[in-house]
Amino acid sequence: GDLGPFNPGLPVEVPVWLAINLKQRQKCRLIPPEWMDVGKLEEIRDQERKEATFTPMPSPYYMELTKLLLNYASDNIPRADEIRTLVKDTWDTRMAKLRLSADSFVRQQEAHAKLDNLTLMEINTTGTFLTQALDHMYKLRTNLQPGESSHSQDF
Repeated sequence: GDLGPFNPGLPVEVPVWLAINLKQRQKCRLIPPEWMDVGKLEEIRDQERKEATFTPMPSPYYMELTKLLLNYASDNIPRADEIRTLVKDTWDTRMAKLRLSADSFVRQQEAHAKLDNLTLMEINTTGTFLTQALDHMYKLRTNLQPGESSHSQDF
């Protein structure tokens, strides 16, 4: 699509790929998203630690955006190292919750799970593990031995 016109010194919203490309060519300065602030990220981290369920994240792509912006424009982001640590702490908390949820799901032999407020990246990190765990549970429940010709459906 058409982008621009660009006026020097005036902020403009562009796709992330274009912003990074312009930054790499030293044609712009990136302005981080509003949520990429130490105070806001501390609140998000603390809220995530307090709640038993997953809390809404400021962006469905918070992890991807943080990684891209800190890799290519950390000089434009105030307190970049603290932001990196806070996002990693939040990610680690959410992954621990996800592992506990998956463990509980498997132990209680649930038929479905509610994945509210999880991002696609978070779901994808546990998808393979959970699918394999459910496959093994199915085999155990139906008394199948490994190597038999009858297998559950592979995803």
